[in-house]
Amino acid sequence: MRKMFRRGVPVLVLSTLVATGCSFGGNEATTEMDAPPVSYVDEGESLDLDEEEDVSEGEEQEAEAPEKGEEGEGEGTEAVVEDVQRELYLIDENGLVVPQTLSLPKTESVLKQSLQYLVEGGPVTELLPNGFKAVLPAGTEVDVHLNDGVAIADFSNEFKEYDPSEEQQILQAITWTLTQFDTVEKVKLRINGYDQEMMPQNGTPIGDGVSRANGINLESNGVVDMVNSKSVTLYFLDQKGENTYYVPVTRRVGMEEDSVKVAVEELLQGPSFKSNLLTDFRNGVQLLSDPIYENGVVTLNFNESLLSQLDAKAVSDTALNMLALTLTEQEGVEQVAVQVNGEANILHESGQMTQPVSRPELVNTGSF
Repeated sequence: MRKMFRRGVPVLVLSTLVATGCSFGGNEATTEMDAPPVSYVDEGESLDLDEEEDVSEGEEQEAEAPEKGEEGEGEGTEAVVEDVQRELYLIDENGLVVPQTLSLPKTESVLKQSLQYLVEGGPVTELLPNGFKAVLPAGTEVDVHLNDGVAIADFSNEFKEYDPSEEQQILQAITWTLTQFDTVEKVKLRINGYDQEMMPQNGTPIGDGVSRANGINLESNGVVDMVNSKSVTLYFLDQKGENTYYVPVTRRVGMEEDSVKVAVEELLQGPSFKSNLLTDFRNGVQLLSDPIYENGVVTLNFNESLLSQLDAKAVSDTALNMLALTLTEQEGVEQVAVQVNGEANILHESGQMTQPVSRPELVNTGSF
């Protein structure tokens, strides 16, 4: 039986999400999260990377700390530290890697700072959402170099002291945290300046680098032919009390299948019965025709079962978010437009007409 997201009704289900041995390797993971749902940013809003990340000769530059008494400040006052929103991938109490958006001090060394905030006992400690933990061992020091789209994370020896059972989650968290930035395509690891072709505990392969294509929270769905299959990352929901948040899950699908169409079909199929994840798509929702792609916009034509709000006259925000997050993981997809029975003028649950939606810059935002 499909597990549906119920608005305002607490849903606490404890079960297991089984991971496959692909890419990052296999291990079991479950999840229970505590963060608010994502909200869409205005089109064109950016991370201001040009201002915050000044990379010279392949290496991040350190930002100069503001000092007291600078021109324009009153005598004896301290410079105000500006905060920015950053997406950190943390491990929840049941083992899934989930993005959480936190406010960090603004710096030019955004890659280095992002990993420093993944260290247990470090500056992230007071910011951690309930039920989440940092992923890197206490005392780990890190430096990051960027070269032609490859972020090279160089860790101190303390990095080796992680729990072997969390090896894949740690590699995924590092990779997805760094690849949130447009300048980073993949990630390599070093320890004390030495390249690592595999993780030090269980030997999870790193090779010439890992990327989002390697997946996150890998789900076993019966596909065993790794050569003739590919990954799609889907966004489902978890709910704790009245808080709901989006969780990325990677499945293997047939290599010959259209990536956009199969991603939608897998999303409509819902989360694994072995997980406690939820969906906001009702039973019976179907695509009536193949997706249409044009100039970065994917148009999807559904049957009337998509309309679950306002007495079955409107599409839910949550369903639109799930579609946008899932499909913009596909290369070249920037926006998602939805139709019902070929009609584009359908109601949003707010009562407004739907417009093509973009991926939010940051996922699971808000206070905790």
